[in-house]
Amino acid sequence: MWEILLPILGLFIGVLASLTGVGGGAIIVPILSLIYAFAPATAVGTSLAAIVFTAVAATFTYWRQKRIFFRTGVFVSFATAPGAVIGAYLTEVISAAILGTAFSVFLIIVAVKILTELLPRRRKREIDAEIQGSENDLFNYKRGRLYLAFALGFVSGVISGLLGVGGGIVLVPLLIFVLKLDIHVAVATTMFTMIFTALAGVVQHFVLGNVNFEFALMLGVGSMLGTQIGAYIYKRASNTILRGVFALILLAISVEMIIEFL
Repeated sequence: MWEILLPILGLFIGVLASLTGVGGGAIIVPILSLIYAFAPATAVGTSLAAIVFTAVAATFTYWRQKRIFFRTGVFVSFATAPGAVIGAYLTEVISAAILGTAFSVFLIIVAVKILTELLPRRRKREIDAEIQGSENDLFNYKRGRLYLAFALGFVSGVISGLLGVGGGIVLVPLLIFVLKLDIHVAVATTMFTMIFTALAGVVQHFVLGNVNFEFALMLGVGSMLGTQIGAYIYKRASNTILRGVFALILLAISVEMIIEFL
């Protein structure tokens, strides 16, 4: 009976994902666990399968808008994808409660940092001045930052595979603060990277028998439409507004995760 709500939930998640780069797993996993009585590992695997649909649809849209740094996305994917496989395996051998709680605290810290940088006295002086230019400049002059992003991307992949999130809640701040990308580019590039991260996690979860493809498909159909709506709004939103929305979503997700795990 409740299955009819899945495409509607997917629609909402698609809008959220395309605006902020968050795949929606922090919403999908609790709902599948609490309402549909999924085992935690199955909720995580099904969530990642649904995120693949979201990421593919959003990537196509942002490719048309020419906002994706493809080389950067592929580079980071070489770290996130293996991390997702390891994270998926870890769902079978450890509890996600400890990592989930610690990760929630990390999200709060990131959200507070973003909101602090949006204060009027800092926004013009610091944020706009830090935004990275072309992707060629990034690879030619900022290789140290790329290597740091690669290392942290692996951590993002582990979290993705373990908790069923797409990795955007780590990757978007990573691309903003480490690589100094504009949030529009950071979100678009994250959605591209998320294809590889989520796929790697799905394959491992499928091997472990943790994916319900029927539910994933219903969520995915809704999310593909939602990404188009979100991308339309995103194209017209300012850098400041997107950062603020992303920070508030991080706070909401972190509180929800703390309540779930504790």
